[in-house]
Amino acid sequence: MLRSVSWMSPLSAAGLLILACGTGLAGPARAEPASAPATIPAAAPASAGGPDGTPVPATAARARRQEAGVPVAAATVMAAPPPSFFNFSDTVVSYRFQGPSAEPGLRVQRPDGQFVGREVPKNVINLFHANSWAYGTNLLSLDILRSGSQDPAGNQVRRFEGVGATEFYLIYRGVLSLNKVFDTQALAIPGFVKDVGLSLGADVNTKDTTFDSEKRAGTFGLSFAFDVPAGFVNLKVQGYKEFSRNGLAGNGPVPGNSGRDAVPGFDYSHFRSVEFKMTPEFEITYTIPLPFTGLPLSLAGFNTIVLPKGRYGTINQYDTQLEFVSQTNLVLDVGQLLANSPNRVEVFAGFQYWHNKFGGDPRRTLNTEEKALIAGVAYHLK
Repeated sequence: MLRSVSWMSPLSAAGLLILACGTGLAGPARAEPASAPATIPAAAPASAGGPDGTPVPATAARARRQEAGVPVAAATVMAAPPPSFFNFSDTVVSYRFQGPSAEPGLRVQRPDGQFVGREVPKNVINLFHANSWAYGTNLLSLDILRSGSQDPAGNQVRRFEGVGATEFYLIYRGVLSLNKVFDTQALAIPGFVKDVGLSLGADVNTKDTTFDSEKRAGTFGLSFAFDVPAGFVNLKVQGYKEFSRNGLAGNGPVPGNSGRDAVPGFDYSHFRSVEFKMTPEFEITYTIPLPFTGLPLSLAGFNTIVLPKGRYGTINQYDTQLEFVSQTNLVLDVGQLLANSPNRVEVFAGFQYWHNKFGGDPRRTLNTEEKALIAGVAYHLK
């Protein structure tokens, strides 16, 4: 059985993320901080005003939003009057529906006796904050995910049938700009890369199911901010280290049962606390305005690859596989469209694809492929 969450996630993909929104990306909802402002079409109307009360063109406002990053669920971040320490700061609250989601190992038996994966709808509230300061950017995204009764709540003893599980998934992502730290443009290649930064992050989750998930993960590596005409495209190349919990481990292998033979050298006495191997991870996050549509519309999303990270299973008998998650959202700024009030209310719709979810091997674990539709609304706090 596998249930260790890898973000994002998302942002997740939910926020961005990360989208990343998300995922959670955005899904989680995941977001990716960009190292420098991006260019926005000059036709945008003026926004509310700057820190000193003077009007600020929407082009500058949008550039500041993109400097700090976007939630995949919200896709863009408004320019609010920043605190003195920050160049930019914004907080977003969003709701999204996503489904059918897949939970590895969650199954139902058909009348013919065959087991198939069980699909789960989810309602998600996301709280997202992004800011930029003199030397980099920070991002926090909290997803509160409530499953349908198909994914029942429970504890290590039993399930609570008819009651959907609730998961909390928190993401932090930070980037330290090397160009800003060393006051140089040596790491900028015009037309290709605007900046290179040191990236670090953390994922924390908990979920009230019999698996009793409690993930703790950290990332560290390099972030590349590409030089694009509008919006942003960022790439992270990182090391990924995860610790989790396996509430279904039971009492380890059963002597004489070939299906539950011991894995040599594995410490089953502490199996409920699982340490995965350090592995490479790659994250791409983006927001791309679509001015040719004649609407305040943008495309936002993330793609994450996590290489195999070790073993999983009720007795640690299966090898994890390469994991790939992708979330893409179309985001409409309805405040700008209907009331000439940009960066306040947005609606979004998209799609999430998750291959080998949480690293699960589809030959060993049912329900490891997710194809979920996403729809929601985001509100930026002033």
